[in-house]
Amino acid sequence: MTASGKTAPARKPRADARKNRDRLIEVAKASFRERGGDAPLEDIARRAGVGIGTLYRHFPTRDALIEAVYRQSVGKLAEAAPRLLAERPPGEALHAWLRLYIDYIAHKRVLAPSLKARPDGAKSLFDSMRGATLAALTSLVERAAAKGEIRPDVSPTDLLLVLVGVGRASSEPGWSASAERIVDVLMDGLRRR
Repeated sequence: MTASGKTAPARKPRADARKNRDRLIEVAKASFRERGGDAPLEDIARRAGVGIGTLYRHFPTRDALIEAVYRQSVGKLAEAAPRLLAERPPGEALHAWLRLYIDYIAHKRVLAPSLKARPDGAKSLFDSMRGATLAALTSLVERAAAKGEIRPDVSPTDLLLVLVGVGRASSEPGWSASAERIVDVLMDGLRRR
């Protein structure tokens, strides 16, 4: 509150605080992938080059950190669509994005059990994030179809169903390499003849 009794505007986090937060998320993402959702928070803080107090200042609970890692994974996936479309022809952009989705599935596999253990089961989180990925995929599919690089009868929902199925099909080590090959085969089938 200010002296006049009004609420002071929220300040943006300092650059070093943003940098610490981003670093914690990146290190947590790698740690969770290596050791699962139970990776020790003290190790994450140490690997990020900060104290455990800094970790807890940004993420008061393990769930908060896991959610931040999940949100960042989805955000990067959604942000990749316009970048890929700017760099490549639409069909190639779609292919590259589908391969990125396999990496996203790998992260989600590790984080999902912890997220689902939340009291709300993370349904609202998953639903909101699904919207972001579907919007990104829709832009890619529409552009590739408009350019005649893929069949016009393909829907983004169809592709998501295939990718989810591929992600659930195997839990064997090395499943992601197989999944990427399946994406390559899928793209061959999507191309217009």
